[in-house]
Amino acid sequence: MIDSPEYLAKRAFFDSLITLYGRNVAVEILRDSTVKIHKLHLSKSNRIDETIEEILSLAEARGIEIKYHTKDSLSRISKNSAQDQGVALDVEAQNYRNATMLENDFPNDFRLLALDGINNPQNLGMIVRSAAASRIDGIILPKKNSTKLSPLVMKASAGTLFKIPIYYCDTLSEVLPLKNSTVITLSSHAVEDIHSLKIPSRAIFVLGNESEGVSREIELLSSVRVSIPMHRGVESLNVAITAGIVAFLP
Repeated sequence: MIDSPEYLAKRAFFDSLITLYGRNVAVEILRDSTVKIHKLHLSKSNRIDETIEEILSLAEARGIEIKYHTKDSLSRISKNSAQDQGVALDVEAQNYRNATMLENDFPNDFRLLALDGINNPQNLGMIVRSAAASRIDGIILPKKNSTKLSPLVMKASAGTLFKIPIYYCDTLSEVLPLKNSTVITLSSHAVEDIHSLKIPSRAIFVLGNESEGVSREIELLSSVRVSIPMHRGVESLNVAITAGIVAFLP
């Protein structure tokens, strides 16, 4: 059976939603009129204090739908009962897109960052910030074996989470390499210096896990391996620092 265009559009919409949680996060997002919010979720058990009153006031002023839930139901929405503080938001992140759209979004030249097993939300947030501030066109973030987009990622990104396209997939092996693209992995063991690399017009830079680096499976899909030269006996850099260097290559 072939899915109807209406069903596919509806599925794409819900796939693009990012659920964030926490009272301070909710206030910050609700204050930002550039961020489109689909729905506000509140626990019925919330004590009405100054912050909750502000959340309600901001949501009502913007005409955002408010839904009330039991504490358990809200925890299933936030997926973090320990930190949601009885508040969750469904954000319409137009920049959070299925990786199958990469070919259409970038028919010509591009520079992308692909993240292979990044598990620290602070690292992910800092990577997003560097990419958003640079000429990088987008980030590919697998859903498996990677940290999820969360309030911690948002905080570490210093408010840039919604400023750059982030493409989701199950695994990087599904989308690498794109047609006529060059996959470049960063490795401390590579012989070629990143500063001597002639960057191709369609380049995907792969950054690996904080402790293990790029996985063997993804390394086999790469076209080029490069390293950042180290001095004074330093063996490697934090992955977020590496992303900053890659993002601002000329």
